[in-house]
Amino acid sequence: MVGHSYSGIPVGQAAERIGDRLARAVFVDSNVPASGESFLAQLPEGFREVVAASLVENGGFWMPLTAADYDDQGLTDEQIARIVGGSTPHPGATLSEPAVLARPLGELPATYIKCLLDGPEPRDDVAELLKSEHWRLVEMDTGHWPMFSQPHELARILRSSVE
Repeated sequence: MVGHSYSGIPVGQAAERIGDRLARAVFVDSNVPASGESFLAQLPEGFREVVAASLVENGGFWMPLTAADYDDQGLTDEQIARIVGGSTPHPGATLSEPAVLARPLGELPATYIKCLLDGPEPRDDVAELLKSEHWRLVEMDTGHWPMFSQPHELARILRSSVE
């Protein structure tokens, strides 16, 4: 099971429920759920307020990023145009709903893929999970959207995660 960016929140919750039936969860430069905490609560102060205001201004939706938001992420103009052209608003309720976990996420077998152009270090909550013997860190020298910038390398990492 793979989650990228925000989708690490629902993927982490689903993986926790599936438990031992799941070979491995893979988090691609994503947020991870913390029981009782929402995606919005995990955002850095300042950005959290920007997203919350956007939800109010846009009828409960978080609007897609603009082309300028993809600068310095290792993407070509064509890749950026493809992402922007296919983007849709994100339902805001999913951002404010608290995650529910019955057991610690660190008990699950997981791989965290850190995209270095999006920041050199994993977030503190991810760094804590990476201390678990069940979690592995893989770094990619690309931005937050490796499925566009380095799709073959990402596919290789995903394949090797379950071998």
